[in-house]
Amino acid sequence: MESERTGHGRNGWTFLTNHARVLIAIARDPGIRLRDIAVECGLTERTVQAIVTDLQADGYLNKTRDGRRNRYVVAPGARFRHPAEAGHEIAGLLAYLAGPLGTPAPTASPAAEVARSAEVANDTPGHGEPHTTV
Repeated sequence: MESERTGHGRNGWTFLTNHARVLIAIARDPGIRLRDIAVECGLTERTVQAIVTDLQADGYLNKTRDGRRNRYVVAPGARFRHPAEAGHEIAGLLAYLAGPLGTPAPTASPAAEVARSAEVANDTPGHGEPHTTV
């Protein structure tokens, strides 16, 4: 099985940078631990910590303490850094990849999550109904 780390082809490159992956993980779960981001993104905790520091320093993230944990907020209105995309806010990309900013991720029961995963894996809706594209 091919992983995103190895990629397909000769170079193993991917479309998203590690900074983008970390920001997406935080957008999905503002209370996520750096350790969990590292596992999700396939990075070391030290790398994730450096990326979060970069994102904070450049105004993409704000961090607050919530008891013993950190809570992150993606800065509203933050724009892409590259001149080719500088006129666009990152919120659109994050909304597409992580869901709308400020909206908590929907929680489902473990049974519902397993059923959803099975539907995605089989590419058919539950209960044997045919798959219909709208």
